[in-house]
Amino acid sequence: MNVVTKIARPEDVGLNSARLAAIPQYFGSYVDRGKLAGLSTLVARRGQIVHFEAIGKRDRELGAPMERDSIFRIYSMSKPITSLALMMLFEEGHFQLNHEVHRYIPEFKKLRVWAGGTNAAWATKEPARPMTIRDLLTHTSGLTYGFMNQHPIDRMYRHAGIGGAATNGMTLKDMVAKLADIPLLFSPGGAWNYSVSTDVCGYLVEVLSGMPLDEFLQARIFGPLGMVDTGFGVPQDKLHRFTANYERNPQTGETRLFDKSDASSTYARPNPFLSGGGGLVSTMTDYWRFCQMCLNGGTFEGTRLVSRKTLEFMRANHLPGGRTMKEMSLSSFGELAAEGAGFGLGFQVILDPAEAQSIGSVGNYSWGGAASTYFWIDPEEELVAILMTQLMPSSTYPLRPQMQQLVYAAIED
Repeated sequence: MNVVTKIARPEDVGLNSARLAAIPQYFGSYVDRGKLAGLSTLVARRGQIVHFEAIGKRDRELGAPMERDSIFRIYSMSKPITSLALMMLFEEGHFQLNHEVHRYIPEFKKLRVWAGGTNAAWATKEPARPMTIRDLLTHTSGLTYGFMNQHPIDRMYRHAGIGGAATNGMTLKDMVAKLADIPLLFSPGGAWNYSVSTDVCGYLVEVLSGMPLDEFLQARIFGPLGMVDTGFGVPQDKLHRFTANYERNPQTGETRLFDKSDASSTYARPNPFLSGGGGLVSTMTDYWRFCQMCLNGGTFEGTRLVSRKTLEFMRANHLPGGRTMKEMSLSSFGELAAEGAGFGLGFQVILDPAEAQSIGSVGNYSWGGAASTYFWIDPEEELVAILMTQLMPSSTYPLRPQMQQLVYAAIED
């Protein structure tokens, strides 16, 4: 367990105490109305945590309170961690970003692109160019997610059992073999589409390092950063801190239980599929350590994971021609709005706050998870903010922009 006990005075880092206190009061109305079971929020500036609250229940059915050390399914907030792991290997010279993926995954040499048809019969064509590692890191690979239900290829993913974090009964190696037999949605580099790309990045970590993804993350990121509660599951002795996951019933609008917090949860037993794109659990304190390391330029409490220049490179917009996600996106689905934002190597990057309709700074980088978790890092303001709850889908309520409004309203200097 890793819980922050020292909370600095907000005024010492240019923030207003009373305005930060409005954050749990505001989100408390969601809890009071039964829209959320519970929620936790954290704000840090200039390396010091100045706001850390937990409200409501971690498990409404059990009546168990949400606490600062509660463990959350972070889903796609796994992606920045896996992307960083791959870039750590980049720093060591294991690959170049423009290397073809099939150099390391030979099965991808045979990838084809959808050229029209139906579920029963379809045509394919050669890709305009091979998929590169940068395509994977930026979601311009031509891969997709099966749960989108927008294209016949999505159905092929579901039929093959490729479900991102929900994938079961196969390994990362099994997954890439299956992907090689399914057409790409588009030629690599031609569009932005949220996808299993980061799961493929996780497999590349295994290939390049010679280590299983969970062991690499533990040895190179979680251990050095002191992220003691982050991993691909919840051990038996920590289940008493695990949160229940809820979903909004689209018919009634009511919030119902989706996944329990006890031993019946899939997170309470080993899964051979190590989803670097969405399989991790974590705590507020653990994830703050990761974010603070990023804000610090790759170092935390005297331990350096990557160089400052690597992180600066990761949070640049890597979409072709400097385009935005909105300009390149094929799908309306993504964890964050696409307006005014580009995409780096594992993060969304704000290019124009006015276009994004989001208070913040140019260069903010962030991402969220399917159960409404969210973080952002603002280098200009030296600020990290994290919101965690467990409600699916993440688009149910505007929690993320509301969190930003409340946090930036507290800036005094």
